[in-house]
Amino acid sequence: MLTPTICRMEVEAARLAAAALPGQFLIVRATENGERIPLTISDYDKDAGTVTIVTQQIGASTTEICAMNEGDSFADVVGPLGVPSDFTEMSAGELAGQRYIFIAGGVGTAPVYPQVKWLHERGVAVDVIVGAKTADLVIFRKEMESVCDNLYICTDDGSEGFKGLVTAMLEKLVNEDGKSYTQAVAIGPMIMMKFATLTAKKLGLPIIVSLNTLMVDGTGMCGACRVTVAGKTRFACVEGPEFNGYDVDFDEAMRRQGMYRTHEQEADHKCKIGRGK
Repeated sequence: MLTPTICRMEVEAARLAAAALPGQFLIVRATENGERIPLTISDYDKDAGTVTIVTQQIGASTTEICAMNEGDSFADVVGPLGVPSDFTEMSAGELAGQRYIFIAGGVGTAPVYPQVKWLHERGVAVDVIVGAKTADLVIFRKEMESVCDNLYICTDDGSEGFKGLVTAMLEKLVNEDGKSYTQAVAIGPMIMMKFATLTAKKLGLPIIVSLNTLMVDGTGMCGACRVTVAGKTRFACVEGPEFNGYDVDFDEAMRRQGMYRTHEQEADHKCKIGRGK
């Protein structure tokens, strides 16, 4: 347990680990009759044949996953799914001239880590901003410190690092500290990615966002992850989850996300009633 409601698991899945790339995700079903839950790959070890997933306990299905113990088995683990991060297709020469800034919010820090790690292993300069409500909710701190050039912690209450929003830190780094970046990547709550995109646009900085929180089925069949990108309907699970932030209709995406969260919370409420809680 990284926090009281966020758990990290290493899953033995050798073929998945061998094929995984940053930006991709997998789908798990805890039981035969369980819901399909898309989870971004937070790390992978090709030699050990394992992938790491991080799950935030929100509703009935995620609670079921977080309750599992070492030695238990999922009914299904499917992946890797989704389009890998754009930089995985770049040549060594193209990567040499890049300087990345990652903006991670809450549990979004977990899928940021494998991207930063991949770039670090290839000698690319990477800074990371991690935002959380309080210091106790900052995850992947040591892991991130080991693979990035500079780590900037932001907390809402000022209990650690910079007191304020990740967007304010981004502006500070560029406008006050003279930092220069060629590419920003934001992963976290939809509202954070929206304002990170607005801030990046103000700074003239290209930005990629991950719409992994929209996914339900993960294969394009259910249509839950439909989102307007550059005026066209796209499916986050099969055409993403990463897109150019400037092109995403965040207001539409947040409305869609809210619809499914309500159903999940209702299911969790009924589950607790059934357990006599």
